[in-house]
Amino acid sequence: MLQEDASAKADVLIEAMKWIRQYRGKIIVIKLGGSLMEDKSAMMHLLLDVVFMESVQMKPVIVHGGGNAISQAMSNAGITPRFVQGRRYTDRESLAIVREVLAHQISQGLVEEIQGFGGQAKALSDYMGTNVLFGQKLNIKDDQGMDIDLGFVGTVTRVDVVPILDLCQQGIIPVIPSYTITDDLSRQGLNVNADTAATEVAKALHAEKLVYVSEVNGVRTDPNDPKSMIESLTADEARKLLKSGAIVGGMIPKIQACLNTIERGVEKIHIINGRLRHSLLLEIFTTQGVGTEIVDKR
Repeated sequence: MLQEDASAKADVLIEAMKWIRQYRGKIIVIKLGGSLMEDKSAMMHLLLDVVFMESVQMKPVIVHGGGNAISQAMSNAGITPRFVQGRRYTDRESLAIVREVLAHQISQGLVEEIQGFGGQAKALSDYMGTNVLFGQKLNIKDDQGMDIDLGFVGTVTRVDVVPILDLCQQGIIPVIPSYTITDDLSRQGLNVNADTAATEVAKALHAEKLVYVSEVNGVRTDPNDPKSMIESLTADEARKLLKSGAIVGGMIPKIQACLNTIERGVEKIHIINGRLRHSLLLEIFTTQGVGTEIVDKR
């Protein structure tokens, strides 16, 4: 029995070898966020996976959000979170909290955890002295075409790839918060959507893959049925699902971001359940994977 178990482990390593060779030296952008950030066990296994990826000479880049932690910090400060069309309204007082939580507390916390697992990492933000995301205020309109004020909410317009690539070359894992500053002399801070930030980073780096670590196991035809997950989709198939209404809720903007990223040259997008132990390794280093893979063409 022990010999059979050992042989099974060897088979897993042999299967992984193919993918390790294929992705050696390639950039993989990993987006972390949502309630997973408060799940210590899930985060431990995800960050161990990231350290393993760097250990086999892949170049992982982490982009993270932290909405729940921001909401808690705002509540502690006596501020009631306000959302407009699904986006957090950010006034100047709230922005200071966003910057402290995202660009300092969470980013540095991730760096320290990675270092605790034997890896090397560095936070890249204006708070930590090296900003790589630049943006402008996000302008959206209501149904009547009137401008909606979101406060200090932005969208990414430029990614400074040089510091990111320099760290990757040194075997250091970049950790990037979804917080940007304007490209003008004011250097105004802006709160940005983490999915959007990860998309822009992946496009700017010409990443091999972009992995959205989610609370669901992938794209489902029925949001309430995990068994309805689709293992693999082409971009055209994903567009048809969007048009048919089969994809609903928060998965809609995520799929739209995936399609936009593929159009800009990122070959594969993955959506995985971060609560599954070692889901990153299982998705990248096994043939079947554990989530949904979206590709340009088969």
